[in-house]
Amino acid sequence: MAELGVNIDHVATVREARKTREPDPVWAAALAELGGADGITLHLREDRRHIQDRDLIVMKETVACKLNLELACEDDVLAIACKVKPDQVTLVPERREEITTEGGLDVIGNRSKVEKAIDQLRAAGMIVSLFLDPDEAQLQAAAEINADAVELHTGKYSLTKGGVQHAELEKLIAAGQFVRSAGMTLHAGHGLDYRNAKPVASIEGMCELNIGHSIVGRAIMVGMQQAVREMKQLISD
Repeated sequence: MAELGVNIDHVATVREARKTREPDPVWAAALAELGGADGITLHLREDRRHIQDRDLIVMKETVACKLNLELACEDDVLAIACKVKPDQVTLVPERREEITTEGGLDVIGNRSKVEKAIDQLRAAGMIVSLFLDPDEAQLQAAAEINADAVELHTGKYSLTKGGVQHAELEKLIAAGQFVRSAGMTLHAGHGLDYRNAKPVASIEGMCELNIGHSIVGRAIMVGMQQAVREMKQLISD
């Protein structure tokens, strides 16, 4: 059964739109836990467009379930991760111009940099996951540099329908089999919602789904606890 990691970045997005104190993503994390979240995910971007250092520091002290920090392979944010020590770090690509993460990490093109980041984070006691497209060459590179886990980028799957979506799901299934055969833990996320998450959660060996925008969007209507509870039930049935 896949666990549910709830990404609370977009709660901070609303706060930062007015540069005020609310809504507080720390409160959102607590409510997500009450709704049954198995983990809390947050992305500390270099430009601090939503999550702030304070959010990470407070959540490290208050989140009772797994705390998963997404960040780029850059010295400043890596240093913060090594100081705060979340339970897990997920390395992601990052461009200042993008609205949200647009694709998986290029391990092949940045092998030494990614490997150095993995070694630094693991030495500080953290599990390290890589956010990757379902591409066998990238997955093989991740295995070669000893990543603990891979989070498959589900963006293409999430944005398509019908036969095209089914073909993307087959790619995810094949990639998941490769990840597991290489001895890495299988995660997935990006763009998943209440309509499309179930097939991904049902992939053999799927350990964790990280879902944010859809849950936060529903939480505006029904509350965070209820929104998390509904997603948790959906991926568990």
